[in-house]
Amino acid sequence: MSKDQIVFYGADWCGDCRRSKRLLDELNVEYTLIDTEKTEGAAEKVMEINGGAQSIPVIVFSDSTHLTEPSDNDLKAKLASLKLI
Repeated sequence: MSKDQIVFYGADWCGDCRRSKRLLDELNVEYTLIDTEKTEGAAEKVMEINGGAQSIPVIVFSDSTHLTEPSDNDLKAKLASLKLI
């Protein structure tokens, strides 16, 4: 899977974002990182995905699903279901 097939919306100051990025990196899962603080329109996209909520991280997968603020276990389960780990 290429890094274009997982899109990670987050910000440097976000502890949950750092934790989810660390897990993806440890599992050698590629992703495209979009910083919601630095990328024009990214915060609005997060709100669109989340039904108006500004919660991050938002991780969008190739099957058009997403996880918002996932636990490590939920993220691992999703990656396993997509056969990425």
